[in-house]
Amino acid sequence: MRRAGWLLWTVLVVPGVAGAHGRIYSYVDGAGVRHFTDVPDDSRYRLFHLHPGDRTESGQAYDPRLLARASRYDPIIERAAASAQVAPALLRAVIVVESGFNSRAVSRTGAIGLMQLMPATAQRFGVTDPYDPRQNVHGGAHYLKYLMDRFGQNLRLALAAYNAGEDAVARNGGHIPPYEETQAYVPKVLRIYRILLAQARAS
Repeated sequence: MRRAGWLLWTVLVVPGVAGAHGRIYSYVDGAGVRHFTDVPDDSRYRLFHLHPGDRTESGQAYDPRLLARASRYDPIIERAAASAQVAPALLRAVIVVESGFNSRAVSRTGAIGLMQLMPATAQRFGVTDPYDPRQNVHGGAHYLKYLMDRFGQNLRLALAAYNAGEDAVARNGGHIPPYEETQAYVPKVLRIYRILLAQARAS
């Protein structure tokens, strides 16, 4: 049986939305099913959190309700990852940081959807409706694959290019551009990616 992926989400919970302390706990059972609660009644539940002031790259506050329903996108993520030959955990990490699983997210610069595709990037990778989760994730996955290939499988540079643009990385001699946003973005995605990989190994 193919598992939907192993995940112990790093989440930001808005105070008052979940539980007395505004926290959500999660674990993945032996069948690969995610469980969420604000009242942990099992020793397997763990809490991970982002800082309360954190926002997605789209500029919006993290919505715990969207994160708690993130598993509905598992089939889309798994298929897109297989098609583009990238790790499903990497796609999930990018989505957490980019949109917090808000498929309707739009940034101030015009990036759209789960993986925050710019219109030109969406068109380039065959996305006709960037609000459609299947198209958006498929396009974003193939863009990540392209960036990995362009930058010699260097994940840090690929992520920097995803955030700042591939030309910005090229102009900086193959280094992460000295932009505050990009300097924060790369380690944030990598941190979540490592959490997801650790959960996969633990399962």
